[in-house]
Amino acid sequence: MARADDLHTLLEELGLAGVEYVLVGGMAAVLHGAPITTLDIDIVHRRTEDNVARLLGVLERHGAHYRGQPKGRALAPTKAALLGSGHHNLSTDLGPIDVLGALVGDVGYDALAEDAETRTEGNLSIHIVSLRGLIEIKTRTNRAKDRLSLPILIALLDQKKI
Repeated sequence: MARADDLHTLLEELGLAGVEYVLVGGMAAVLHGAPITTLDIDIVHRRTEDNVARLLGVLERHGAHYRGQPKGRALAPTKAALLGSGHHNLSTDLGPIDVLGALVGDVGYDALAEDAETRTEGNLSIHIVSLRGLIEIKTRTNRAKDRLSLPILIALLDQKKI
């Protein structure tokens, strides 16, 4: 299981490498103040040659490989795959990271970055999907785990309006 410090380190390394991404998913919800638990990082990255090369460098340094492969098979992500719009559910030595080319409805980095919030902690700067955007994403995906977190996220949004 991933430790919070390891996931933080993974975010730091993405930032130090200059990877352009927006944090989405459970970790984004936590950073918005949701009292939930998450075991991975979900990012939507800018799908340009240079950015994918920087992302791949970080992933390679941490032994990234696709989760759910047969025992003894560690299939690593490729530049060509990361340039696409698909989802890449990866394990690294720092914990799991889901690298998403686009979300439901082909929502990619550029659309998310327009409304993203930036949080800075020391040298770490994280671009996080807005709370309103996160609610929209989780409503569209309509997975059971997302439906469970929606009331919490909506309550947080209501509190911030006060």
